[in-house]
Amino acid sequence: MKKLLSIFAVFALVFTLAACGGEETAEDNTIKIGANIYSFDDNFMNGVVRPELERYVGTFTGVEIEIVDSKGDQAILNDQVDVFISKGVDVLAINLVNPASAKAIIDKAKAADIPLILFNKENTEAGAMDSYDKVWYVGTDSAEAGIIQGEMMVADWLANPEWDLNSDGVLDYVLLKGEPGHPDAEARTREAVKAFVDAGITVNELALQASPTWNTADANNTMQTWLSGSFADQIELVICNNDGMAFGAFNAMDSADHFIPVYGVDALAEALTMIGADELNGTVLNDGVNQARATIDLAIMAALGATDPTGAWELDALTGTKAVRVAYVAVTKENYTDFQ
Repeated sequence: MKKLLSIFAVFALVFTLAACGGEETAEDNTIKIGANIYSFDDNFMNGVVRPELERYVGTFTGVEIEIVDSKGDQAILNDQVDVFISKGVDVLAINLVNPASAKAIIDKAKAADIPLILFNKENTEAGAMDSYDKVWYVGTDSAEAGIIQGEMMVADWLANPEWDLNSDGVLDYVLLKGEPGHPDAEARTREAVKAFVDAGITVNELALQASPTWNTADANNTMQTWLSGSFADQIELVICNNDGMAFGAFNAMDSADHFIPVYGVDALAEALTMIGADELNGTVLNDGVNQARATIDLAIMAALGATDPTGAWELDALTGTKAVRVAYVAVTKENYTDFQ
């Protein structure tokens, strides 16, 4: 488990900063964080991460945050960063729209000499993180969610031979992928299916939908199409790269009265309820609460001038001081109440 940076330690630093300001007012010494969510339509980012960013900032004295909606548009995000810089924020906390466009954001922060914390969506541009000494990343190991989900599904497939509808020993699945090119979507897709292959189970992909969104409505529409298609009676498993899409898949199955095992990722509150009601077979906790807390901890420390703002948060051994990764956890019928 990642250790939470002591509120008291950060408060002491904020107090010291204010004390050094001489006759400046407390308001002048307020740490201002300019932040965004790539899209308020995202169930996880807007329903878990954003509320915790706001709540957790409220536990500190002398820290403020402004969070804007980038509406899934990188150009809007670029403009929002320019506005934050013009407002004189002390630190940026940015949830990238396009992971391949991180360098543009990093360059803006570097030109303004403002620390930058990227969170949840990881940069995919080689060398971008090394181009600025005041940029860090908070997120997860994208592959880990797929590995955990895959292991969960393999165990259930082996424990429930009746899921193999035609008893041919082959898993016939459909997969709701999410945003094309998103590191999480790509890694979860790859690793979830690989778990079956590694277990010696033959797989057959009946359909894969790379939606431009991760949302419930799009997944519902896609699943409805699959259930009305020629291979509807062959589907033995529905793999979803987030809970929002799992909700959509279940809604479509419920409408068609055609139920198939379905798995998600995120462990949203509704997903936990659905697991308890046997409507969702499993999910993977994407710990948005601790991602939010780590983002704020790093932002405050960076704003205070720390050259290593990671504090008590553990560093990724592969990327050294540039990344903090929060672990995923498998959530099943056996342990779902632990997360409610």
